[in-house]
Amino acid sequence: MLLEGKVAVVSGIGPGMGREVSLALAREGADIVLGGRTAARLAEVADDVEGCGRRALSVTCDVTDPDACRVLAERAGDAFGRIDVLVNNAFSDGDFSPVLDADLDAWRRTLEVNLFGALHMTRAVVPHMEARGDGRIVMINTMSTERIQEGFGAYAASKNALKSATRTLARELGPKGIRVNGIHPGYIWGPSVEWYLRHLAGRRGTTFEEVYAEVAGETCLGYLPDAAEIAGAVVFLASDLARAVTGQSLGVNAGHWFH
Repeated sequence: MLLEGKVAVVSGIGPGMGREVSLALAREGADIVLGGRTAARLAEVADDVEGCGRRALSVTCDVTDPDACRVLAERAGDAFGRIDVLVNNAFSDGDFSPVLDADLDAWRRTLEVNLFGALHMTRAVVPHMEARGDGRIVMINTMSTERIQEGFGAYAASKNALKSATRTLARELGPKGIRVNGIHPGYIWGPSVEWYLRHLAGRRGTTFEEVYAEVAGETCLGYLPDAAEIAGAVVFLASDLARAVTGQSLGVNAGHWFH
């Protein structure tokens, strides 16, 4: 039980990474504070966490609202008496417009979630970690910081800003005993990626299997990992196995690219 007795806050709860990260942490002994905008999704994942034998607290929270983030941290502290781990998972994927055609207000909205939302949550939980002299913050980042694609300008810019902020936070919070790292998945196999690959197959007039083989063939391991596999890297960074690791960007992508 790598996280026995720990309390973890996970933002951006939904059916994909948010759920799988929460369950992975719970299986290793952590109680989970679930943050997200949709109460029904929070309730579903809370049931799953409790099914692992751990306690769950659901708090409706929009990470772009710093007051809401403070309330979540306060409720976590009141309920469990501590916060050991924060996983900043909430994200916006942008509007997919070319830079010259994009509405820059849409870029600002993407930055509000991907950069400032993560900073709001971090600032809310750090006092709880500082009081114990220990904490672990994991930023869910993306391959788009390394693999630049047309139409992903807002997303890539916001996540590259988060990558830089992660390293600055590692430097500033290290003396307080708080480690800050990021994980960078590639394609996360699931319904949305399957839809995208089928869409590409339709546009090209080829089969889904051929498109999957092409994309998966770009990785060293020849497949696209799912959210549960990627969640294992979060457990590692949240645990004492990574006690000497901070300020790092860990690619979790079956070898799709190298930092």
